[in-house]
Amino acid sequence: MSDERRMAVLSAIVEDYVQTSEPVGSRALLDRHRLNVSAATVRNDMAALEDEGLIVAPHTSAGRIPTDAGYRLFVDRLQAIRPMSRGERAAITDYLEGADELDAVLDRTVRLLSTLTRQVAVVQYPSLTRSIVKHIELVPMSDTRLMVVVIMGTGRVEQRVVPTGVDYTDGPGLEALARARSRVNAATRDRRLTEALHALGTLHAEDTGTEDALTAGVLDALDDALADERETKVALAGTANLARSPSDFPMTLEPVLDALEQHVVLLKLLGVEADQDEAGVSVRIGSENPVSGLHTTSLVTSGYGSGDEQVGTVGVLGPTRMDYPATMAQVRAVATYLSRIMDA
Repeated sequence: MSDERRMAVLSAIVEDYVQTSEPVGSRALLDRHRLNVSAATVRNDMAALEDEGLIVAPHTSAGRIPTDAGYRLFVDRLQAIRPMSRGERAAITDYLEGADELDAVLDRTVRLLSTLTRQVAVVQYPSLTRSIVKHIELVPMSDTRLMVVVIMGTGRVEQRVVPTGVDYTDGPGLEALARARSRVNAATRDRRLTEALHALGTLHAEDTGTEDALTAGVLDALDDALADERETKVALAGTANLARSPSDFPMTLEPVLDALEQHVVLLKLLGVEADQDEAGVSVRIGSENPVSGLHTTSLVTSGYGSGDEQVGTVGVLGPTRMDYPATMAQVRAVATYLSRIMDA
C-alpha cells in the first residue's frame, strides 16, 4: 500500500467519522470519496491501517473509526490549515472590537470561540512575569494609605494599597509624590515586570527620605502581585457543548467536567509546552493530554502576546472526534486578533 493512498483512505475515514459519528465502512468510502481504487483495495488498505493501530472497529461490524494515533497522523500530515471565510474573519473582528477592558475582551474571546467551534473555549489571562509595564500610578487614599496601580501592556491592571508614614495628600507630600511617580515610571516603563522590580530595587537603594518610603511601597506592591501570579485566572465558555455529542464520551462526562472546574488544572494544561506548527498552533490528542480525566478529549491551542512576547494561551477542548482543520484555523485566527488587541 502506497503512503499516499494510505493517507487518502485514513483522511476519508477521519472526515466521514467527524461528520457522521458513525463507523465508516469501505462501501461508504467509495460512495463519498474519489479514491479511484476497487472495493477490495480499500478493504485491504483499511486492514493495513488497522494493523498499524490507526483505525479500529468499535464493535463487530464492517465500520472503522480513527484511533488517537490515527488522528495524530492525520493532523501531522495536514498540508495547510483550512482558511477561514471572509464572513468568519469579519465576525471575529466585529465581536471583539467592542470590548475595551481586559476582562471584557477575554470574556468575549471565549464566548466567540466556543460559538465558532461548538467546543469548550478557554483563555489564560496574560502572565504578569511575561508582561511589560506601561505605567505605575501612585494615588493617595488618605493621610496614611497609598494605592499603587500597575498597568501592564496587555491591559492587565494590578492594584495594591500600602501604608505610609507620610501624608501625601497635600503640600510637600504631593510634590514628593509627583517626583516619586516620575522616577518610578522612568525606571520601569516598557520593561518586563521582573526587570522593573530589579530597576526599582536600584532606585530604592539610591533614594533617601520621603521618596524612599514611596519606592519601598511600590516594591512591596509588585512583590505581592508576583506572589499572586500562581493564581492567574482563566476564562471559560461553552461547557454545555460537551453534551451535544454524548456518544463521544461513552463512559461518563464526569472526569472531563471535574477537570474543567479546576482552574489549576486548566492552567497546567495551557502551560504545558507542546509542539506548534508553522502557524503557531498546537494539538494534543487523547492520552497526549497530561490530565488523565481529559484522555477522551483533544486540545487545540495557540499563544497570544504583546509585541514579540507570548503572554498567554487561548484554545478549545472537545472530543477527539473533532474537525481539526477548521478548529485549528479558528483558534489561530482568534489568537492573532487577540494579539492585535494587546498591542493596540
